[in-house]
Amino acid sequence: MRLGDITHQGVAAWVARLSRSGTSASTVRHAHRVLSLVVGLAVRDGRLTRNPPVGVPLPRTVRGEQIFLSYAQVDDPAAAAGRDRLAILFLAYTGVRYGEMAALRVRNLNLLRRRALIAEAVADVNGHGVFGTPKTHQRRQVPVPRFLAEELAVHVAGKEPSDFVFAAEQGGVLHLRNFRRNSFDPAVRAAGLDGLTPHALRHTAASLAIISGANVKVVQTMLGHQSATMTLDLYGHLLNDQLDEVADAMDAARAAEASARRPAATVAALPTVRSAGGPVG
Repeated sequence: MRLGDITHQGVAAWVARLSRSGTSASTVRHAHRVLSLVVGLAVRDGRLTRNPPVGVPLPRTVRGEQIFLSYAQVDDPAAAAGRDRLAILFLAYTGVRYGEMAALRVRNLNLLRRRALIAEAVADVNGHGVFGTPKTHQRRQVPVPRFLAEELAVHVAGKEPSDFVFAAEQGGVLHLRNFRRNSFDPAVRAAGLDGLTPHALRHTAASLAIISGANVKVVQTMLGHQSATMTLDLYGHLLNDQLDEVADAMDAARAAEASARRPAATVAALPTVRSAGGPVG
């Protein structure tokens, strides 16, 4: 189609046809975004004066149910995963995306400070690992719990700085398909957690961080979200669990301040009472 023939109404009709055909809302929205980006480039290049796809009504996506595991529930599939135990624990306690975990190099671990630098990600394209920047194109540091840092130190001992922290059994990239088929999915079934995916462990990491007292900005940085608004949209309901704690803290602070303002109690001298027999008291 010629650029000049693209109209707002035509794009709206195309989006409607995709939706009626049974295409998922997320796929329709993605297709629309690709078109909008292409046409936007034509606008910047002076080939068009406006971007017709902008403002076209799009189908709403229905967010799937989030799964939040407890500490014990994380341990169960990890224990059943054999050699990939640490990979599952790393996903569940750092919240990194699978591709970020699979691309992590030994040189990007600072186990003394208990930090991991997320500098690249790998995607599985037709069985080949394609490396690039993380999803938001920004490097970030993620915290590593002390127990996990200690186990990672043993795990990477003897490896070269350029080696993968989590590699395939024969070396090289730990592809998602192989990881799920060989260890993750069987371990999940053995733990009775059918339906759990590696990506869902990001939700667990976020919930454990919030329960531990992390604020929204910390969770945003940890997960690599573009904004705190995105983090709130996904996990804001978990903060409701802290409302009682906030109210109790306010009660305690108010009581402490009131106690500090209260004047010291004084004892009045008792009056002297005289009787016929002499003074009393």
